[in-house]
Amino acid sequence: MSITEVEVHGVDRIPDADRDATPFDLFRLAFGGANTFATCVLGAFPILFGLSFWQGVGATLLGLVVGALILAPLSLFGPLNGTNNAVSSSAHLGVHGRVVGSFLSLLTAIAFFSISVWSSGDALVGGAHRLAGLPESDLAYGAAYALFAGLVLIVCVYGFRFMLFVNKIAVAAASLLFVLGALAFAGDFDPSYPGTLAAGDPLFWPSFIGAALIVLSNPVSFGAFLGDWSRYIPANTPRSRIMGAAFLSQIATILPFLFGLTTASIIATQAAKYVDPAAPNYVGGLLAISPTWYFVPVCLIALIGGMSTGTTALYGTGLDFSSVFPRFSRVQATVFIGVLSIVFIFVGRFAANLTQSISTFATLIITCTAPWMVIMMLGYVTRRGWYDPEALQVFNRRQRGGRYWFTHGWNWRGLSAWLVSAAVALMFVNLPGQFVGPLGDLAGGVDISLPLGLALAAVLYLALLAVFPEPREVYGPAGPRLVRAADTPVPPIIPAADPIGTGG
Repeated sequence: MSITEVEVHGVDRIPDADRDATPFDLFRLAFGGANTFATCVLGAFPILFGLSFWQGVGATLLGLVVGALILAPLSLFGPLNGTNNAVSSSAHLGVHGRVVGSFLSLLTAIAFFSISVWSSGDALVGGAHRLAGLPESDLAYGAAYALFAGLVLIVCVYGFRFMLFVNKIAVAAASLLFVLGALAFAGDFDPSYPGTLAAGDPLFWPSFIGAALIVLSNPVSFGAFLGDWSRYIPANTPRSRIMGAAFLSQIATILPFLFGLTTASIIATQAAKYVDPAAPNYVGGLLAISPTWYFVPVCLIALIGGMSTGTTALYGTGLDFSSVFPRFSRVQATVFIGVLSIVFIFVGRFAANLTQSISTFATLIITCTAPWMVIMMLGYVTRRGWYDPEALQVFNRRQRGGRYWFTHGWNWRGLSAWLVSAAVALMFVNLPGQFVGPLGDLAGGVDISLPLGLALAAVLYLALLAVFPEPREVYGPAGPRLVRAADTPVPPIIPAADPIGTGG
């Protein structure tokens, strides 16, 4: 299919004949979506938390590797089932319970789309101001936001092939511009930057772990979307190659993370001159320390990064909305959600001043998404990677019954494990100055919400599967792994309007 042809597939199973994507395509999409200014901002957090440059490198590597390991298995569902991860979650949450994954990905995508447009728009306007004296007015910011959002919406309407084409260019171009930044800041960079935390400071470990968790949240944020892109990969592709592509796509983001970390350390040393230490502005500080010849590359990074992240986020929103409301085609859902997102961006930026709040909101959504990812991964393991693609489509076809019907379309085992672990994790969130949960101070100021949510989801889900075994038919011919099965009858798939109602 040509990149200028509008994609026709929604969340229905992609026919084998139409699957010609490769693991490398998955790498480019996942890496391209994170190879942006938004990731640079996350890379600056170790310095903002008071760590030294090398301590920041350690926290970044820890968060990146752990996050990539958590993310990688979520790439397997798309090729296996030919649909997105929200639909695949029907196998573990029920054909109705899968809406949990859909709404988590919807909220995450809108949040990251907004962050991408705001950060890239701010960088573009700031660079144009320094380079050509363009006034930093609301009109200029509005025009920049509209430019990014409009271009992103056009790409997403065309669909997967066009998005892949954009990311092919974006990955190489943005990477080159970040490397060029090494030359721009080489003279000002001091790797011995000591940070602001004194030796033995009791805030060191809370700051180190907090910085690592912020980095970790970036790979985790892609968990609900990997199936959007990997569903075009043939089902017979070796699983190790698919997982390897997803893993390496996040390891490669060390480039924008180190760019953010390095430039943040330079900004911090010149904070009195360029930045208000009480309210650090990374984009503003970056523009202030950049040599004049680097303003154009900064603007290009903003444009390319905004397109790359925006398309990967908004494409997933439209796809998920069409899966929750199947009467909408993928194109109709993409346009609808895209317009709503653009309205949100303008209202949030100019009327409600939500630019800081949306970052907190995105973090909280990721805290809720991580336990869902654990349930998906453990479900894959206990099912030995076996799924019934037809039974996964029951909700989309407005049917009833099938292997994943469970209790009126809800699998309370997976849902309970997710709900409890997400609720507990939220109570332990500790984002000073933004959001602190009721139990956020119990760990000495350390934010343990994400690891706690991951661990609790794993324990609860496996325990519920052991005590309340699922029907044998959901496990396929090889039977379950690690857990036992029950000889519970599974209702046949019937139309939802069938008066007999045997699916209930």
